[in-house]
Amino acid sequence: MTSENGILAYGAYIPQRRLQRSAIYAANAWFAPGLRGLSAGEKAVASWDEDSITMAVEAARDCLTGLDRAAVSGVTLASTTLPFADRLNAGVVKEALNLADAVGASDQTGSLRAGTSALAQALAGQSGRLCLGADLRKARAASEAELQQGDAAGAILVGQGEVIAKFLGSYSATVDFVDHFRATGEPFDYTWESRWIRDEGYANLLGGAMAAGLAKLGVSGEAIDRALIPIPVRGVPESLARRCKIRPEAVADTLAACVGDSGTAHPLVMLAAALEAASPGEKILLVGFGQGADLLLFETTEALKRLPKRLGVAGHLARARKDANYMRFLFHRGILDMERGMRAEADEKQPGTALYRNRKAVLGLVGGRSKTTGTVQFPKTEISVSPNARAQGDQEDYPLAEKRARITTYTADSLSYSPDPPVYYGAIDFEGGGRLVAEFADCGPEDVEVGREMRMVFRVKAVDELRDFTKYFWKAVPVTSGEA
Repeated sequence: MTSENGILAYGAYIPQRRLQRSAIYAANAWFAPGLRGLSAGEKAVASWDEDSITMAVEAARDCLTGLDRAAVSGVTLASTTLPFADRLNAGVVKEALNLADAVGASDQTGSLRAGTSALAQALAGQSGRLCLGADLRKARAASEAELQQGDAAGAILVGQGEVIAKFLGSYSATVDFVDHFRATGEPFDYTWESRWIRDEGYANLLGGAMAAGLAKLGVSGEAIDRALIPIPVRGVPESLARRCKIRPEAVADTLAACVGDSGTAHPLVMLAAALEAASPGEKILLVGFGQGADLLLFETTEALKRLPKRLGVAGHLARARKDANYMRFLFHRGILDMERGMRAEADEKQPGTALYRNRKAVLGLVGGRSKTTGTVQFPKTEISVSPNARAQGDQEDYPLAEKRARITTYTADSLSYSPDPPVYYGAIDFEGGGRLVAEFADCGPEDVEVGREMRMVFRVKAVDELRDFTKYFWKAVPVTSGEA
């Protein structure tokens, strides 16, 4: 068993829904016919109840599959679309993962290379750091960005021990190259001319950093087996590889055709995809770009073969559901304002005191199990729901988020307000005990039936629009064949 510094595990999350770019183009061709060249393929789009926090949680759960979460010593969430400007977003992730309070957490933002910068810093720090990248960006209708950007999250656990990929070194350069920007409080990026970005940003700045980085690391381009260059512009990754004498076959698929550019998350998503396909002994070069560049070099080990199976990028791609409803996408992004009716006017105020006291139940889905009878319940209470036990205070924490469940009853409600009607909900029974009335997500009429196996996901429950506060809870989604 080796004890080296590097990657211990990886994970990813890609929303199921794949919006067809042809649908976007068809709706906007009257105004922007020049977008036709970008209308092929599809992009991953998050549902109304997903954001950078919820996607990061799902990527982290995938990363920690089969591992002891007690080994996680810290969490870093990198994103340019964090839901909260003054609340620790990574702290919400920590609670959802039911990690110990002694775990440190931090947010990293301000650049699309925040993901690779966070990863480089984690590799230089304490063992057991969970590095997450997630982005859910808005783009103006009929823009190139609308067609190119997708939603996703990546997760990398780093530290010392039996690593699946040794960390061989890194190189960073910082230059205030403003290819695009978004001021605080603004919903959309402002982007400069694409040819200038390609020639000055990608070719000169990034190309120069890659050459300098490889020279500093003492590695020739020919030695690279997988080059992860997350630039979703046709021909650019290949051009940069040629400049550094990296073999054409080593250039990884950018996933632009099926996922889209997921911003801060994209380098970590591509790294997860590379690790799930790699063999031991391969050298992997990871690149990040944004107001400079990061280069990280890894070499896979025999431990890669022993990593417990996870859904990863391939598994999430296999779960794709094609979608041509462009209007729904605009509404879920908050770009199209639709009449929601009086049923949407409920006050969603979340008392901070109640959330703090019940954070394990609300954010971590931690129930209780009676030490006397073994009865499982949610929520945990002072007195057990078991009629055979009158003991008080005998319940221990019992996490339910990773337990599978089955539908006992269900309802499809078209009267209650939902951003994606009808709203599905019902009673579910967990394996090993415990019952919960839960909302269902990512499902249609063909997915819901009594006895259907479900799994829990962390989602947006509601948004308090009066106070700009997002409320989170757990929902049940159907288990697909690839997850059985």
